[in-house]
Parts: sequence; structure tokens; C-alpha cells
Amino acid sequence: MSHKKSRAKKWSRYSSACFVLLSSNAFAESSNLEEIQSEDISIKEVKVTAVRENLIGIADSASESVISNQRISNVPLSRPGEVLEQVPGLIVSQHSGDGKANQYYLRGFNLDHGTDFSVWLDGMPLNMPTHAHGQGYIDSNWLMPELIDSLEFKKGAYHAEQGDFSAAGSTHLHYAKTLPQSIAKLTLGSYGFQRLFNAGSQSLADGQFLYAVEAQAYDGAWDNSQNLKKFNGLLRYSAGTEDYGWNITAMGYDSKWDATDQVPRRAIDSGLINRFGAIDATDGGETSRYSLSGQWNEGVWQANAYAIHYKLDLFSNFTYFLDDPINGDQFEQADKRNIFGGALKRGFNANIAGLETSHQIGLQGRYDDIDNVGLYRTVARQRLSTTREDAVKQVSVGLWWQGNWQLLPSLRASTGLREDIYKFDIDSNIAENSGKAHSNIFSPKLGLAWQASKQHEFYVNWGRGFHSNDGRGSTIRVDPVSGDPAEKVNPLVKATSKELGWRANLIGNWQTTLALFQLDIDSELLFIGDAGVTEASRPSRRVGLEWTNYIPINSWSYIDADFAIARARFKDSDTVGDYIPGSIAKTASIGIAVNHPSGWSASTRLRYFGPRALVEDNSVRSNSSLLTNARIGYQISPKTYSNLKVSLALDIFNLFNSKVSDIDYLYTSRLQNESADGVEDVHTHPAEPRMARLSLVLNY
Repeated sequence: MSHKKSRAKKWSRYSSACFVLLSSNAFAESSNLEEIQSEDISIKEVKVTAVRENLIGIADSASESVISNQRISNVPLSRPGEVLEQVPGLIVSQHSGDGKANQYYLRGFNLDHGTDFSVWLDGMPLNMPTHAHGQGYIDSNWLMPELIDSLEFKKGAYHAEQGDFSAAGSTHLHYAKTLPQSIAKLTLGSYGFQRLFNAGSQSLADGQFLYAVEAQAYDGAWDNSQNLKKFNGLLRYSAGTEDYGWNITAMGYDSKWDATDQVPRRAIDSGLINRFGAIDATDGGETSRYSLSGQWNEGVWQANAYAIHYKLDLFSNFTYFLDDPINGDQFEQADKRNIFGGALKRGFNANIAGLETSHQIGLQGRYDDIDNVGLYRTVARQRLSTTREDAVKQVSVGLWWQGNWQLLPSLRASTGLREDIYKFDIDSNIAENSGKAHSNIFSPKLGLAWQASKQHEFYVNWGRGFHSNDGRGSTIRVDPVSGDPAEKVNPLVKATSKELGWRANLIGNWQTTLALFQLDIDSELLFIGDAGVTEASRPSRRVGLEWTNYIPINSWSYIDADFAIARARFKDSDTVGDYIPGSIAKTASIGIAVNHPSGWSASTRLRYFGPRALVEDNSVRSNSSLLTNARIGYQISPKTYSNLKVSLALDIFNLFNSKVSDIDYLYTSRLQNESADGVEDVHTHPAEPRMARLSLVLNY
């Protein structure tokens, strides 16, 4: 324990010294710094200047919107990935250390780490196909929320530009090109939380230069300290305007941590461990991500390109001593790859048969050169044997067209076509599993929007989409564990979405949307990274209702409230039952934010995560959880330094110290001295207890 405190003090001295250095620099330069106004992000020619934009007459569906940095900055975030909870109905959870990708839930899905939900940052994909841990793996821990200028989300398969992983929805995040003022921020909090953030922008030649750096340490409430160390940085240069300009961005991220994964309830109930204890204290990981990307806009033409180097080593033990009673069941999942890709699109208007129409056509391409995607048996992070080890070259190309047709003054249609082609080249340590494969899929889209009045609009949408499965399943012939024959699978799985929607701008500029949706997936074929095999699931259907609201109280405060219910079932008949384990059924999020002209600010957010079936016959269910986070802050502007603003903000997470779970699973595991067959049990990862974080911010 004394060693742990020593490390915390050392990091605190380092953080404080850096902050003092930045602060002194701020005072020295505050007299001649030029305030740079943030550029608005253009989404379908709508300038995002409000907390939530009114999209009547513009949007193609009820389940799409744009959220600005004003709203994002009001929300206390315990993890960077929680910024994605600005998407109504989306839950972001965690069952391991804070360096591992989050678990995501949306529209009746347990999305695992991102299988049917795509996330992009300035044209770069966050989803990782053919990943060592899970298909579509989204690590969002390297996001810097202070830089996010806007968040654009679209649900359902109704938009031709959205391809792989977007059956349930997609989110496009946009970082700012400039900042109104430079930022120096120091945050200290419970359980050894320490974060130092600094960002700024300035004119350089004919453009703008933006930089940001972040360093973070966090032990967490766990008995086995997670010892998280995270370093993050960004450099961006941009020139021109939003419509005629370009930018180039370099980013780097590195993180190490020790993990407390989910644990069996019986271990807690028996007193073997407490709620924050671990069965295998050697779990954890290390990851890094380095990227270079660029964007170019020339009126009707837009293009982007990116290159990413990514690496992950993840150590987990979910079943403890079930498979190996001597060494234990810990395994390592390793992923090392280079990613190259980009996109090109063009917009144009046309008069067709007397109808005013607008169109976009686009081409997207991505190449994942995976040097190693491997699964190994380990003990205390030392390799014992190789389960499988593969080098994969995966290429995908998508060609799409989206058209918008003004059929009548109050009626418009949207149409879309998309064709995706995938190719896989697998070089496996198991010769029989090596080979080449290819697949393609066609995805049409159709929507109608009727603007009944200036305050009301109604939508009908239908579309086909897809998600890809792990490329190794396209050539597999031998189970790497048992040696039994294994069947190859089609790597592209069709999804069909339907939706009825209503969008309204009611009294007092109250913005509300209502969406009734249905989503069918032919087969949820997934590569099980923990075992190195492909598992075929059954066809499924999800039906649900979402209601979102943004209610401004006055010019400096608002309420937002989102509610969602969903029914997720397998479509075929089976004696084991038709419930889809882990699928989200009910969620709600209610928040209020106040930014008073006097300098005081406050916000609170309540999140309800409903109970879920953990087994197909619904005989075992998780408990629900209700968490409340809150913030209070104050900003002052010293008269001596006109450009300087000093702010203090106190964030309280899990305000009422609710003893609930972040996540629950049902499966069989074996503790030492238990029978060889193990015990089927609920395995849980608790939500962290009440904790406080105090931030000192200088805007200069």
C-alpha cells in the first residue's frame, strides 16, 4: 500500500509542476494572445450553433441528429467513451480495465465492443475488423472530449454512406480545427485519478495550427490497483474554409493497465473476495494507436485519407480453472496491424422530370494489413502455448449513391444504393485454416419525409445494411482447440431496418422525436476471440420505440430526456428459448444543465440501464442499474488579464453510491477446489463507487 501511495505522490508532483509551467506561460502571453473563434461544422448546410439542432425539413429520418460541443462540455464523463452516450438510447459500459474497449448497448443489442455500431472521427474508422478480441472492436479511450466540436449520429441502415458495422447506428465525431482560447486543465480525484490536459491553436502561415496533449493516471477502486497510465497527443494544421480547405492531423496514444475483469457472484457471496476484488490479479493489457490523416474539401468534392498503426496485448481470465486446473485459464489476445484507407465523394444537383434533386456519390476503401492476430494460453502473462496465430490481409471497397428528391412542396424522398466488396487472405499457423476468400453485398435504401407543418415532420424509412464477420471464419476448416472439422462462414451478414418516425418543434422550442423501429439480422455469426473459433448464432429481430427530447428553459439552461424500449428475440424456434442473452430492453437518460451568466454552472445526469435476459429461456436476468452523475462549477475572469478565464469544476460520479453492476454475464467457471465441471453463475463487474474529481481550468 505504501508503494502505491508513493507512485501517486510522484505522479502528482509531476502533474503539478507541469501545470504551474503552463500557467506561468499563460500569464506571460495573455496580453498578446489573439482569440480565435471556433469554426462551425456544416452538416447538410446546417451550422451547428445550438445544443441540439432543429432538423425539420432537413433530416432523412427521425433517428438522426447533430449535437454540438456546448452540450458535450456540460456532461461529466468518468471515461472518454461515455461521450458516445450523447447518442440517445446508447449505453457505454465496462467489464475490465479502463484501457480496454468499452461495451456498448443500443436498439436491443448487446453490441459487444462494436459489432453493429460504427464510430468515425474526422473520416477515420474506430471499428477494427478481424480483431483479436472481438469483431468491430472500438477503443474510444484515446478520445479527448475537450476537442470534440460536434457529434453526428444516424441509426438504422437508411444512409448509403454508412457501411460496415452500422446496422444499429453510426456516429461521426468531429474535432475542432481551432479553439477560441488555449486550455490548461488539471484534474485530481478519488482513487488516485490524475489528469493533465493542455490544448491550443494559433495562426501559422495561411492556416491554423492546433495541438493537444494529455497524460492520465488512475488506480481505481479495485483491490488490485489498475495502475492505468495513459499518454495522448494531437497535432493538426488546417487551411482554407469549411467548403474550400484542407487539414492534416497526427495523433498518438499509448496506454498500460492492470485489469479486474468480471467475477462470479458466488465468490463475493462466500466472502472469498469483495465486490471490487479479482480472481486473477495478473489480467491487464497494453495498447497503442498512431495515425496520420488528412481531409480536403473543394466545393462539391470531398476527400480524406488515413494511415493507422495499432497494437494490442490483452490478458484475460474469465473461467479461472475450468480448462486448466493447474495453470489456470488466462489467455493473451494479440493484435498488431497497419491500416490504410480513404474516401472520395461528390455532390451535385439536378432537375429530373421536373423534380428538384440533390445527389451524392462516393467511394470508400480500407486495407488492414494485420501482421499478427493471435490467441495464446498464458499464466501470469507468460505464454505457455499458441492456440492460433494468423497474418491477415483484408481489403474492403464500398461504392454508394444517395439521392434526395423534392416530390411535392411538403414531401421529399431519399434513395440510396450501396455495393461492398471484401477480400481476405489468411496465413495461419494451422495450414488447413489458411486461404483466400471474397464476398460482396448489395444494400438499397428508401425513405419518405412529409413536413406536415413548420413544427411537425413524419418519416418512413426502409434500408438494408450489413456487418462483416471475422475474416478468419471465411477460410477456417479446423477448430484450433479441438482439432475437429469446422465449417467456413459467409463473412457478410445482411440486416434489414424499418422505421416510422415523427419530429416536432413544440411550445418553447421543445424539440422531440419519436421512432418506432424493426431490425432483422439474418444470422449473428461471430468470431469468438476467446476460443479462436467461429460460432453461428440464429436469425434475430428487434422491435423498439425511442423518444428523445431537448427542452430549453431559457438562454442559459436546458433539460434533455431520452427513453428507449426494445424487444429482442431470435426468429427461429428452439427449445432453449428465443431471448437474446444480454440484449438491452429498457434505457433512460435525463439531464439538466445550467450555465448562468454570473459564472456559476451545474449539471446532473441520471442514467437507467434496464434488466436483461442472461439466458435464452429468460430464467436468469440481470438487475437494473440507476446511476447519477453531477457537476458544479464556477468561472472567473480576472480584470488584470482580459483574455484569461479561470474555472473550477467538481464532478461527482455515482452520486448516491449505488451498489449496482456495470455489466452481468451468465456462464460456467471454476474456482480452485470446485468440481471439474465448474459452476454456472452470474459473473458481474460492479459500477465504481461514489467518487469525486476536481478540475482547475485555465482558458488563456
